[in-house]
Amino acid sequence: MSSQKINKKLFQDRKRTNILSNPEQKFISYLVPRIPNALSSDGLTAIGFLGSLMILVSFLLAEYVHLNYLLLGIVGFFVQWFGDSLDGRIAFYRNKSRKWYGFALDIIMDWVSTVFIGLGYVFYAPGDFKYSGFALVALYGWAMIISQLRYKITDKYTIDAGLLGPTEIRVIISIVLLVEVIIPGSINYLVILICIALFFINLGDTKKLLDLGDIRDADEKQHKLNNQ
Repeated sequence: MSSQKINKKLFQDRKRTNILSNPEQKFISYLVPRIPNALSSDGLTAIGFLGSLMILVSFLLAEYVHLNYLLLGIVGFFVQWFGDSLDGRIAFYRNKSRKWYGFALDIIMDWVSTVFIGLGYVFYAPGDFKYSGFALVALYGWAMIISQLRYKITDKYTIDAGLLGPTEIRVIISIVLLVEVIIPGSINYLVILICIALFFINLGDTKKLLDLGDIRDADEKQHKLNNQ
């Protein structure tokens, strides 16, 4: 797998800056040609949605049956990654991409998945820790809005906040779930730390976004003056 080359055609529509981008793109380049033809892009989106449901169910089972069911959530994150990462890439590979349909579906499913994860944690968390589940959803929603506005302003689509992207977030939360099984109660404080980190990342990205907006405003004003 280490010698697997990245199929650059699959990723030409977006810029990735996340830490795991290189091995992730190599793995996707390996998987895409091996996806059965009977499995469509929409089918892969459905698989990603199934992964989100698994995460929600894992919290419910951990709360009402046994703590170890949180490990099902880790499997759910991999299933979610598989569907979410391959649905658009398989469309590019088969020359069946639908840019705006795919973009709209991807954003909607990302939001639904985020709500499912937050809702699961709200069911699981005790007392006032439930509020951090709401905060996590709100902060991730803020990050999604920044991503869409950046696309609008720059005409370049990126889903990463610097070195962190959706894949890294999945890995971090999976580690949090594993630690919770080993050290019960730790998730409540780790989620708060994640919320604090997301807040400052979003704050920095918002400042960068506003700077990009200023630059585009200046460029458009200059363009109008040149055409007068």
